[in-house]
Amino acid sequence: MKRLVFFIILFLIYTFSFSQETNSSITVKYITDPIRLDGVLDEDIWQIADKGSNFWQFFPTDSAKSVNPTEFRLLYDDHFIYVGIRAVVKTDNYVVASLRRDFVGTSSDNVSLMFDTFRDGTTAFLFGMTPYGVQRDAFISEGGAGAAGFNTTWDQKWLVESKMHDDHYILEVAIPFSSLKFNGGDSSWRLKCYRWDMQTNEQSTWVRVPQNQLLSNLAFMGEMIFEKPLPKSHTAMAIIPYVNALSQKDFVTNKPDNNIKFGGDAKLAIGNSMNLDITVNPDFSNVEVDDIFTNLTRFEVFLPEKRQFFIDNNDLFGNYGDMYNAAKPFFSRRIGLARNAAGNLIENRIIGGVRLSGKLSEDWRLGFLNIQTEEDVANEIASNNNMMLSVQKKVFSRSNIGLFAINRQAFKDYDFLDSNEEYNRVIGAEYNLASADNSWTGKFYLHKSFQPDDKKGNLSSQATVTYNNRKFTWIGDMMYVDEDFRADLGFVPRTGILKNGNGLVYKFYPSGSSVSQHGPGVMALYYWRPNMDFKKTDHTYSLYYNVNFTNQSTLRLDLQNQFVFLTQGFDPTRSGGVPLTGNHDYSFYQYNLTYQSNQAKVISFNALSSGGQFFNGNNFTAGGVLTFRFQPWVSLSLNTRYDAIRLPSPHSNADYWLVMPKVDVTFTKSLFWSTLVQYSNQRDNLGINSRLQWRYAPLSDLYLVYNDNYFTEDFGPKFRSINLKLTYWLNL
Repeated sequence: MKRLVFFIILFLIYTFSFSQETNSSITVKYITDPIRLDGVLDEDIWQIADKGSNFWQFFPTDSAKSVNPTEFRLLYDDHFIYVGIRAVVKTDNYVVASLRRDFVGTSSDNVSLMFDTFRDGTTAFLFGMTPYGVQRDAFISEGGAGAAGFNTTWDQKWLVESKMHDDHYILEVAIPFSSLKFNGGDSSWRLKCYRWDMQTNEQSTWVRVPQNQLLSNLAFMGEMIFEKPLPKSHTAMAIIPYVNALSQKDFVTNKPDNNIKFGGDAKLAIGNSMNLDITVNPDFSNVEVDDIFTNLTRFEVFLPEKRQFFIDNNDLFGNYGDMYNAAKPFFSRRIGLARNAAGNLIENRIIGGVRLSGKLSEDWRLGFLNIQTEEDVANEIASNNNMMLSVQKKVFSRSNIGLFAINRQAFKDYDFLDSNEEYNRVIGAEYNLASADNSWTGKFYLHKSFQPDDKKGNLSSQATVTYNNRKFTWIGDMMYVDEDFRADLGFVPRTGILKNGNGLVYKFYPSGSSVSQHGPGVMALYYWRPNMDFKKTDHTYSLYYNVNFTNQSTLRLDLQNQFVFLTQGFDPTRSGGVPLTGNHDYSFYQYNLTYQSNQAKVISFNALSSGGQFFNGNNFTAGGVLTFRFQPWVSLSLNTRYDAIRLPSPHSNADYWLVMPKVDVTFTKSLFWSTLVQYSNQRDNLGINSRLQWRYAPLSDLYLVYNDNYFTEDFGPKFRSINLKLTYWLNL
């Protein structure tokens, strides 16, 4: 314990000693004459605007200038930031995978800009464009240091026009100030501009970023200096009503349902930097379905949130708790789902809710969420009020301290509700470490839950630190979750555990090679049970090797030794067979091999293979995804996985297939059609989801969504629905 305290103090001193560095700057001229958005850049003001250029490579190396030059210019008036971009290309054979908004950046030529409007190195707004003028926008949180902090579900109104030529393309962009949050009177923001050039397999950036970090990391930003201070933000109030005509039938209960639903959202700016979101009778039928998966573990699998209402400033709510999703006190997907009397997970309608989030000042952020769900007495589901309050204070250069309180409360007494289910409350404090150059990151937290007649103990805590420099990455982690800790609105797959682990990675950067980066890594992870005299119940020892090729393909080989002590019987096939013996330990060796080809190619694939021992038997897994594109209009993909489990008698064997073909057609930048078929014999389900979307106005859509599900063992219909949904984004 003394050693842990010493390291914490050392890390605090280390982060305090840093200040954020800015090694690039650009002056943004104020204009009064309008810019004609046509992708030509022929206005005189563009010729005298300050220019950002001389991009550095990030990939395949971070020590050379980019091969194909990129230039950008910035202007602004009282309502818009204007961006003019000129990107040189080798040929006019542009790589653009799709015309759909929020494209995948790794598979298309594109240029992106990130605005850190509050200069805190923690959150930013991203706007990206392809040569075809296809848009993507994202809200960046967690300092841009991980995939979890890159959320493309965040959408705003902005404009882009493009022109493609034989040796370059032009992007002309207008971003309304009303689409951003900032402080009135600002004279500068932090800025990053970066580019993916698929013809040369090059990633380049205006501000140099070391290759051991992510390109989107907010620790590495330049500065944009406004010619005169910005006026106060004039964010419009937005009302987004919807009407949804629904026809569905549950073939298990033989209950049809035909109705028309109404509801909507409202967005209101509170001051310059706070958002108030209101939802009434929300409907999420247009949200993309989750990919199904084969689960061979004993635990629940974490799935990301896709509903727009929960996205903006989502880090204020969802980033508390374990960094590796082992103990999250708040998980928004819990809201709107509940288990019926038979224990099955079903939809629990949301009546309405409010969400207030954003900046109180330069260093303080606030988040408040309150959602009311409907009672369903027939299924023994209570009406619950779901609340979370979150406050964050920036400290040092990019770190923060967070405090939160969560309350899930039954709205009234119900005969079917156990007394210990009346409410669940969780409070907590966290310190999130991020040094100025992101070489040190980490998290230290302490949470406590409260239930009726259960207020002692109930703790969850973690101390985890990562050091990441060019050659080495070291991770140290320790987490404790009390057996009685409960987070009804969270994601806590295991309680009653003490976890500790360490990992070390070494990286080589060869020059003049087909390999950009490679190196070995080792990891040791342990789980202990405090209520069993700290008996070790799990360990994983892993030795692996990563290879990143200059053609953007990757390869990883992982050799593992696993130890599991089963406290109770477990059937890994989940087939209802004889479970493995409880109160017994198992030790086994496995391998994992994965390969990802260059996703920018017309034909791309990833492949995986794993196998070896499995408890007291063996298993083998093979699978992958094959994608073929008629760019930019059609993408065809096939995702397959085969799992073979062989256990000695009297336990069951299993052969599980997961097959998911998908067709994605983008007729234009406003008309899309996609169909996903998902077959899983483990889940006894064949599902079809087909969605036609017409974006007839900015952020306003007409959806036609068809869902069909069948049993696979005794083939027959399970559930079917068709939705016709209209939404309209109205600014007031």
